[in-house]
Amino acid sequence: LPLTGAMRDYWRGERSVARFAARFAGSSDLYARNRRPDASINFITAHDGFTLRDLVSYNEKHNDANGDNNTDGESHNRSWNCGAEGPTDDAAVHVLRARQQRNVLTTLLLSQGVPMILAGDEMGRTQHGNNNAYCQDNEISWVDWQTTDGDLVEFTRQLIRLRRAHPTFWRQHWLTGRSPFGEGSPDVAWLTSAGVPMTEQEWADGGLKTVMVFLNGCAIAGDGPRGERMFDDSFLLLFNAHHQAVQFTVTGSIPDARWRVLIDTRKRRPRASRRRFVAGERVRVDARSVVVLANSVARPNPEQKPSEPSEPSER
Repeated sequence: LPLTGAMRDYWRGERSVARFAARFAGSSDLYARNRRPDASINFITAHDGFTLRDLVSYNEKHNDANGDNNTDGESHNRSWNCGAEGPTDDAAVHVLRARQQRNVLTTLLLSQGVPMILAGDEMGRTQHGNNNAYCQDNEISWVDWQTTDGDLVEFTRQLIRLRRAHPTFWRQHWLTGRSPFGEGSPDVAWLTSAGVPMTEQEWADGGLKTVMVFLNGCAIAGDGPRGERMFDDSFLLLFNAHHQAVQFTVTGSIPDARWRVLIDTRKRRPRASRRRFVAGERVRVDARSVVVLANSVARPNPEQKPSEPSEPSER
């Protein structure tokens, strides 16, 4: 299932976290009966519709070049121009658009299921608001390699590396909210910004724009390539689609955990922090941002030293 509607709505502030969470977890409501998480092919943009850059740059389609008086193409794009329609000299709008692109890519690449990226989204390709450009074999639909957003390319590259390195993000079995081994912390926990479990009332709150997701790397159901039990780093993902910064309180889901920031979408490129956060401490998440924290796993082999969480490089 595409993440399209739920994630577009969440990041433009038009939907609460309940549908966001269902899609982020791989859409088990649709597939869990007889399929696995890899049945969910996740995408937020595709060959039809806006590119990612246009998704955060236009409220309306601009298909005049197609010759149908702008009547063709989808009119309900669930997009948000971040304060100005199309090209603008407003520096604050440019900063927000860039951050929104990073938010979308982070959400996509760290969701359960199989991610699909529209070619060119990783480099900021635009069709200038045309959401039905199949008939345009020209600059509107071509990839312009001269205008590549190098920061966005590097950000996407590091997200892909993070995902590939950690089976926490591509599990073979559905998240359940319980430990697959009958003891210890659950495989996933959905928490408020205060670090406590979401209540039914909060799930139903259409105005709630924040959620903390605990992904337990020591509670991965299924076996590794040699039939061994799988262990991985654990992660906290702090999502804030609110227009103001929010202080998140670090959960105590893993006793004595020391969490390190790997990704903060406020920054143009992922840069890991040396500071460690423990349960009860607060992490500031800026308006419309994602912060990803990791806690390195305690390896089951006593001869193998614990590793640092795999992290984006600081190139």
